[in-house]
Amino acid sequence: MKIHEYQARTLLQEAGAPVPPGAMTETVDETVREAARLLDSGADLVVIKAQVHAGGRGKAGFVKLIRTKEEALQAAEFMLSNRMVSPQTPPEGLEVSRLLVAAGVDIEAEYYLAVTLDRSRGTYTLIASAEGGVEIEKVAEESPELILKEPLDPLLGLQVWQARKMAFNLGLKGKQIGQAVKAMMAVDAIRQSKDAGLVEINPLVITPASAAHPDGQVLAIDAKLNFDDNALFRNKDIHALADPAEEDPSELHAQKFGLSYVALDGNIGCLVNGAGLAMSTMDIIKLHGGDPANFLDVGGSADREAVTEAFRIILSDKKVKGVLVNIFGGIMQCDTIAEAIVESAQAVGFDVPLVVRLEGTNVENARRILEEKKSELPTMHSADDLTEAAKTVCNLVSG
Repeated sequence: MKIHEYQARTLLQEAGAPVPPGAMTETVDETVREAARLLDSGADLVVIKAQVHAGGRGKAGFVKLIRTKEEALQAAEFMLSNRMVSPQTPPEGLEVSRLLVAAGVDIEAEYYLAVTLDRSRGTYTLIASAEGGVEIEKVAEESPELILKEPLDPLLGLQVWQARKMAFNLGLKGKQIGQAVKAMMAVDAIRQSKDAGLVEINPLVITPASAAHPDGQVLAIDAKLNFDDNALFRNKDIHALADPAEEDPSELHAQKFGLSYVALDGNIGCLVNGAGLAMSTMDIIKLHGGDPANFLDVGGSADREAVTEAFRIILSDKKVKGVLVNIFGGIMQCDTIAEAIVESAQAVGFDVPLVVRLEGTNVENARRILEEKKSELPTMHSADDLTEAAKTVCNLVSG
């Protein structure tokens, strides 16, 4: 689960990380008032950022640096009345309904800081780089030596000595070290206490030296947090931060019925039991020239109602020109799928080709059910194996 930047900043602040003051606003008037408050309290610069679950905000014009109330008014009116389009959004863009208004800071240096799961090591890892403010994936690909990593003990988490070691390796000095250590410990505290899969500060900045801060200040000015969906039951406060407006309605619908659904860009709907089998099904569709429209795993315990809803979700996607059902019955019984197919034909209707491949528990009974109801399923085609099923649906869709 993702949360907005303004929510991430609050969690970081509560955990002890140094974060500049700011607030979330939802209207133009609120935005102007908050910007005016920050300017009147001594801020020379205010940053206004669109709050959406997508990157590329700056290049899209949805991050504005302002110095006057008039500039705040213009920025707010633009962001709240236009959809944000970037390489990380759908072609139609995303509606912006919330803004972050925060005090801007002068920046002397930028760093990247995160704790995330390193699957190659099998442990959470503290990651840092002096190349903050840019795409860390690009840095890792082109200059991997600039990415510093510190594996964490699975029980103890990040230790202070590890954080200090990382701060020294980044070239920090004086009071910068203690402030950076505080930020690092806060990042891992959130990871441990909230079951976060990623806690990222990019950039973590150092401000220029001043009379009050001879070594400058270390501040977290942008943050991204992702949480483990499977642990939300024990993190009710995090679950409450979810923004349904930022999620695909079909994916939210699927969650209510215990289905794992992710919309894709293709035109062949997939209904499969088991994540591995679903991935294989999408691969073989691609192999034979097709394009999957979704990942949909009904799991092993779905009942007829859930499977019927799965068909309803697939067929609600106007891009879908054909459906492939690939079931290997173990816990999930093939006749449950067959009954759901019949119910779906009655409740939803199949106007597109339907290719069904069933194998496993109760498969003979399932085939009998489908044969008896064949007149109600005029677009249905049966397949004996997955290769035949994939070829059939791809040919029917392309033809």
